[in-house]
Formats: sequence, structure tokens, C-alpha cells
Amino acid sequence: MEDNFMQIAVASGKGGTGKTTVAVHLYHFIGKHTDKKVVLADCDVEEPNDMLFFPLLKPTGKKTVYQLIPEIDTEACTFCKECVEWCEFNAITVVPNQKFAEVDASLCHSCGACLMACKHKAITEKPFPVGTITRHKTGADKNLLEGRLKVGSAMQTTLIKKLKNEIEQNGAVVILDAPPGTSCPVVETVSDADYIILVAEPTPFGLHDLKITVELLGKLKKPFGIIINKAGLGSDDIYSFLKEKKIELLGEIPFSKEFATCYASGEMLKNIPEETEQIYREIIGKVIRPAPGRTGL
Repeated sequence: MEDNFMQIAVASGKGGTGKTTVAVHLYHFIGKHTDKKVVLADCDVEEPNDMLFFPLLKPTGKKTVYQLIPEIDTEACTFCKECVEWCEFNAITVVPNQKFAEVDASLCHSCGACLMACKHKAITEKPFPVGTITRHKTGADKNLLEGRLKVGSAMQTTLIKKLKNEIEQNGAVVILDAPPGTSCPVVETVSDADYIILVAEPTPFGLHDLKITVELLGKLKKPFGIIINKAGLGSDDIYSFLKEKKIELLGEIPFSKEFATCYASGEMLKNIPEETEQIYREIIGKVIRPAPGRTGL
């Protein structure tokens, strides 16, 4: 990995906190106020929406992502059920008296255990589409990558891993817009990140889910800081928690009905208030490594 390549994951314990808002603004302002190349990767593959805020997107490529799914040849199969015993995900059904054997693609994790288990070479692997990765250009040194899961597929983690592999390590700052929550897709998104920004709202639900996410990142031993979005809406309990746990508060973004209206219409990058821009500049100065010869923004 290049020394000046940095990945920043933007995550949240719950949906609706403003995670995508923060990710898109960071992408916008890093491109505007630094000399770094910047990439935004939408890893919320079940419902990606980063691209909605860039009406002049220029698609530069699209590829389908495949997962290798085992297929059982019932002519060669002896229905011994050895593969069923080896499968940790209950993805294989074998009914000997009906001479039935099948792999459920929605449960299979492509671990290859069943191929190892079958002594009769009755199992082969076939490519099965799980989603797509689309690359867009929003500026000279600004690229947006989007992962979009195929409807019905449960392979979010597989697609996110493939999406991250598409990112060029050419001295860029990469913003990974993670799925909400603390499940496996989130862990995959933040696993290689150099720094995680957690976005939280100052409400009882927001604090509850923030605590769960903080616990997760502690187990992963990942450095992180907090942005409080919709500041001024709710209580001050979240600030007491940050002080108690000695967690860095990167910035506060005040609640604004006008901004919510712009967001809903997909125009949140238009007419950004100067004070909001300054907040993001300060946040960026805290989390990205300055280029050689520079001290920050």
C-alpha cells in the first residue's frame, strides 16, 4: 500500500443519522480544499444512494460480480450426505430416497468445503451473479464507485470485498460509505480502514446504537472519532458518554430544516452555508494525513 493512500470509513450504529450526508460532504470538500485525489465508495450495497447527489455523473465502467456456487451432478452423486455434514451454512439439501441433491445459492458462502468433502467428484462450481460495481467520474481527480447487490442475494460481504478491490491505490484519500448497523457488511467495510468516522445523533436511540458501534470498533482495535449530526436536537447525554469514554469529538453539524429540504431533493451540495463548509474543513484537517510539505488545510 502506498504511504499516501488512506481509507476513511464513515459508519453509524443506526440508519438515518446522516452517514451518507457526511460521506458525500467529505468527498466534496476533500476534492475542493486539498490537492489529493479522492474516491467515494458506496459500500451500502443493499440501498446505495451516494450517486443521487451528483446529477452530472459520467459513468466510466460497469462490471458484474460473480460468486462461485457449487452444483451437484445427481448422476455422479451417491447421496452419502458427506457434503451436508461439511457445510457450515446449511446450504445443501440431500434426500437420498428421492435422489435429490441441491445447493441453495442464497445460503452458500463459497467456502469450498463441499468440494473437498465429495469423494465422487460430483460437485463443481458455477459462477452466480451477486451484484454490480459501477465506476463514475465527478471531476478530474474525483471518482465514485457504487456496489449494487442483486435483488434476492444475501452476499453483501462478498460484493463489498470486490468493491474495495476495485479501488486504485494511487495516492488517493478513499471515503468508504459503510452500511448502517454493526453486522458483517459493516465489519468488512471498516476492516482495512485507517480511520473510522462514526456519525451519531444526540437522541436516546442514537446514543444506544453508538455505544454498540463503539464496542465493535474497540474489539477491532480501530481508531475512530465522532461527528454529532443534527446537533441541538435531543439531549446532552451523548456528550457525557464521549467525555466518559474519552472519545474524540471531531465536529458538530447543527440540525437544519432547510438542509433537510435540500437533501430530500438531492441538492444538498448546492448553496452550502459557509459555516457548514468550515466545520467540514476542520474535520478533514483532523483525520487525513497532510501531503509532504503541508501542515494541513
